[in-house]
Amino acid sequence: MDPWLRVGFCALLAGTLLASSACTVGPGYKRPTAAVPDMWKGEGPWQAAVPKDAIPKGAWWQLFHDAELDQLEQELLQANQSLTAARDRLSQARSQARIASSAYFPAVSADPSGQREEVAANRPFAGGELPPFTQNNFTVPFSVSYELDLFGRVRRNLEAANASLQESAATLENVRLVLTAELAADYFNLRELDREAGVVRQSVEIQQKGLDLVNRRHEGGVANGLEVAQQAALLDSTATQLQLVLQQRAQYEHAIAALTGKSASAFSLADAPLNNAPPAIPTGVPSEILQRRPDVAASERQMAYENAQVGLAMAAFYPHITLSGGGGWQSRDIASLITAPSAMWSLGGDLLQPIFDGGRNRANLALSRAAYDESVANYREGVLEAFQQVEDGLSGLALLNQAAKTQKAAVADSRRALDIANDRYVGGLTTYLDVITAQSTLLSNERLATQLLGQQMTTSVYLVKALGGAWDASEIRREQVKPALVQAVQP
Repeated sequence: MDPWLRVGFCALLAGTLLASSACTVGPGYKRPTAAVPDMWKGEGPWQAAVPKDAIPKGAWWQLFHDAELDQLEQELLQANQSLTAARDRLSQARSQARIASSAYFPAVSADPSGQREEVAANRPFAGGELPPFTQNNFTVPFSVSYELDLFGRVRRNLEAANASLQESAATLENVRLVLTAELAADYFNLRELDREAGVVRQSVEIQQKGLDLVNRRHEGGVANGLEVAQQAALLDSTATQLQLVLQQRAQYEHAIAALTGKSASAFSLADAPLNNAPPAIPTGVPSEILQRRPDVAASERQMAYENAQVGLAMAAFYPHITLSGGGGWQSRDIASLITAPSAMWSLGGDLLQPIFDGGRNRANLALSRAAYDESVANYREGVLEAFQQVEDGLSGLALLNQAAKTQKAAVADSRRALDIANDRYVGGLTTYLDVITAQSTLLSNERLATQLLGQQMTTSVYLVKALGGAWDASEIRREQVKPALVQAVQP
């Protein structure tokens, strides 16, 4: 190797070693504190979950033991386009981190060229009249450049890119959690409407029998036309309620189709009334929320990104040093191109030290610090919202559980009241208005009991969502790009 080329190589190697031992300006990242309660305010009256009831890892919906829901969730994971877009954003962030890591290595390029030209006789600076001539010019140049990362600009840039990558990974998990929870809630709402439609259909049958009864009694001169009209009006109103329930069911069915990546026109779910009971949900301790919620983890990674941006803004005040070198061959005859007399080389360096820039660097530092402070406030607000959502779920389930018990008693009382009203009417002790009132009350109470069961199921879904499912923030740590020596020879 040419002595000067050896000197250049050694200089680049020394620069690399020097950069690896250089300092990194700017603040080191430490996750800010957030107020965390010692225990949940509402624990609920249900039986505590045992270990076998733990939220399934990666498939929290299996906690509900519904095979059809499991199948729909798998279809969502495979075909939902919002989820696909989130995966693509993660791939973009991974590539951005790889781009940032490339600055750890020298950039090497080659630019071979060949040229044949005729030089004019009247060319300037010829020193008199000379004849024209034709010449060849063959060049095979190489160039090398490397930035000495003495103040951590390259390292901060990769740190920011990795934080952004991990934020994208956490955001992907949050999109997955939001979509799967939305599907489960829509599914249980649809099944509740299936059960509610059954209740209304049963009421239609009961009221139709009542109408037949008063018609017969009217024909026999026992009942009057007012009683017939009142019963017919109640029957028509109940039939209208059935159509409204079916209309709501259709909307949930269409929503499930879109979530699973299917056309609403080509998708249908068979009628299957809701019979599930709300499962026991292990809540853990409040401090676990900071690790289990993917949106909180994404907010925390945003803080790490903004902290790295502060370091980058501070590095802009320090010198920017670049080493460069070049070499290759140049000849007028291609046959003698790769020979010692045709060799050429150069070594150099560049130091850029900002002096005056109208306060741009100072303003950029203030901007990055303000952005970091904003991310801290957003993180703490997100933690508070997470605790609020869990407490909403816990108190909601506790109150709905009590409401379901009293409503069950109300349904039983309403059925007994209807039986008594029918007996008293047939015995001639009262008018048919009492029967109509009892029928309407029974329908309202049965529908409310069914709606409460649906609310218990959807509230359970949203509580699992508020708890973060079975996800853990440690899962995003593997999403990190580190410089690898193989990159030095990659295009």
